[in-house]
Amino acid sequence: MIQNHEIDYRIVGEEMQYVEIELDPNETAIAEPGAFMMMDDGIAMETMFGDGSNNQGSGLFGKLLNAGKRVLAGENLFMTAYTNIAQGKRHVSFASPYPGKIIPLNLQQLGNRIICQKDAFLCAAKGVSIGIEFQKKLGTGLFGGEGFIMERLDGDGMAFMHASGYVQQKELQAGELLKIDTGCIVGFTATVNYDIQFIGGIKNTLFGGEGVFFATLTGPGIVWIQSLPISRLAGRILRYATVSKREEGSILGGLGGLIDGDNQW
Repeated sequence: MIQNHEIDYRIVGEEMQYVEIELDPNETAIAEPGAFMMMDDGIAMETMFGDGSNNQGSGLFGKLLNAGKRVLAGENLFMTAYTNIAQGKRHVSFASPYPGKIIPLNLQQLGNRIICQKDAFLCAAKGVSIGIEFQKKLGTGLFGGEGFIMERLDGDGMAFMHASGYVQQKELQAGELLKIDTGCIVGFTATVNYDIQFIGGIKNTLFGGEGVFFATLTGPGIVWIQSLPISRLAGRILRYATVSKREEGSILGGLGGLIDGDNQW
């Protein structure tokens, strides 16, 4: 039996995308605060604890507990519901917070559950449950970094993730193993086994430049991979913003500084 609101949508744009959701009368979409872009007249907004699904528990305590779990996952305490209270169809749009791609997920066709990065969720049909997924293995918990606490999307409706860079969807066969940087994982179906593996060897540890741990994903199931994690991009920007400028050559570098006006006499 369908539990989620059935919504239609279209994704607009190439590198700076937004998703436009079409709501029939009394249909509702939920989204993270800050994801809203625009909407037609006749749509009512409501801020609420949790995700508004039937899985968040009953009463005030249940809602507070569900909202607290979202805080652990790095999300906001509140979510916003957008409901069409007009007679005809209305549209509401949500934008990705950084360059990349929006990934539509039909949860009914994907085993009713997706595990994704903490900040990957963008919006969904009302009824989709947004919770947290604790990794069970000690190695994952200690060394998984971004992968220790992940988000879990449950339901049988539409949900939308966003990712940075180019996004690759890869289907793993039973027993097929993929080794991947933890930050490059956007999400995967619940049938995929996730773990963290140590990169052995003193040379890898000291000079590899990629860290000493990576994630392993074992099929069967579908995996979504991003080429440029936003944390990696932010780290590179911060590095260049806070470290004094380094020229490629001392003599030519100084001359270049004089030409572009960086050095003053």
